[in-house]
Amino acid sequence: MPEPFSLGILLTFVALVLAWTSTPATAEEVLVAWGGGLSALLPFITQICLTLLFTIALVRLGPVPGWLARLAQVPKTPRAAYAYVAAFAGCVSLVAWPLGLIVGGLMARRVALAFRERGTPIHYPLLAGAAFSGFVVWHMGYSGSAPLLVATEGNPMQEMLGGLLPVSRTTLAPFNLVAIVATLASVALAATFLGPRDRDSEPIADAEGPDALLAPEEAPRARPGLAGAVQGRRWVTATFGLLVVAYVAHWFHEHGARLDLNIVNWTFLAACLLLARSPVELAGALAPAGRIVVLVLLQYPIYGGIMGMMLDTGFAAQIAALAAQTGSAETLPLVAFLSAGVINFFIPSGGAQWAVQGPAFLEAAKTLGTDPALIVMAVAYGDQWTNLIHPFVAIPLLLLTGLPARKVLAYSFLLFLVAGVPLVAALFVASL
Repeated sequence: MPEPFSLGILLTFVALVLAWTSTPATAEEVLVAWGGGLSALLPFITQICLTLLFTIALVRLGPVPGWLARLAQVPKTPRAAYAYVAAFAGCVSLVAWPLGLIVGGLMARRVALAFRERGTPIHYPLLAGAAFSGFVVWHMGYSGSAPLLVATEGNPMQEMLGGLLPVSRTTLAPFNLVAIVATLASVALAATFLGPRDRDSEPIADAEGPDALLAPEEAPRARPGLAGAVQGRRWVTATFGLLVVAYVAHWFHEHGARLDLNIVNWTFLAACLLLARSPVELAGALAPAGRIVVLVLLQYPIYGGIMGMMLDTGFAAQIAALAAQTGSAETLPLVAFLSAGVINFFIPSGGAQWAVQGPAFLEAAKTLGTDPALIVMAVAYGDQWTNLIHPFVAIPLLLLTGLPARKVLAYSFLLFLVAGVPLVAALFVASL
């Protein structure tokens, strides 16, 4: 398994060839589409880097390190630990998808350190793979891109749907709630059977970057004079934090229970400001996260180029339209699920993927009489499903656990196969 950067380059070459040979676009047009896409994810890159910074700072401030340390002590056996981190990562993913990768990765490392302190063998790569696999339910939860988009006034598919599609028919639908429980339970249970014998277990190794992130931030030294009165006092961060809270509260008042990555970030920022004892302490908590963020920056434009090429040449829409023509009223959700899993490799963005697949499949659903809510969730399921074998998606967790992609994805691939069963079953039963 190549590392994410190498695999991104390989996927670029594959996408270039496919777009050139399968669409009317000339080689020049393919090249221009790819080059234009390099900057397509720049807003998202900024957002995800801020998410990394704020989340990592949050787990180093106030009582949060102690809470996570106590939670890491809950599992007492390796098998329980593998199931525990999968379920933990899944639950926090349902609240906001960045939490699954970041807090899930940090919890995997904390649990491994707790077992090392006890002298109990545990297989650290499987622990990280289980944490990554819990992420498989993110698109079924509160921050799911496709369900939120079709429930939002003015979305581009509102006319095609004949109005808004409320979350009561997608995220909060009974079949989706049952699927969440079944998928997380299947992944957690399967993880307990993948552990090697104690003598073959791979213990956690010291890693300067990840271990620095787990240490709580020390109280800074007080400085005299005006500098100390400003940068060493809690009232500065607390006041600013309350200002951010006021804005977030106003946003929810105006828009309802709708979440996007910006609001997630400002919520995390407010929490950091309120927990920090001073601006100096907050800056110190953010500093180690900066080294992690630098490693992320180069890899995201690679996938932005792939996404731009797939969208601008029409190749992604061509795949979706072809897939939509092969389904019947009962099988269309399953076709949407599988095609979403394939397209996700080239467009690893839930919102962008729905924009590409949605029109073709909603039109097919109208013709065949399929419930459009099932199509929305089928695309969401396929997108989140193949995330488990996508090194691009795993980047934050890999950096926080200190493990190479091949060791984590070796286990997440097996759990990916397991997770597919309840996801397909939920769509099949709901379409009957």
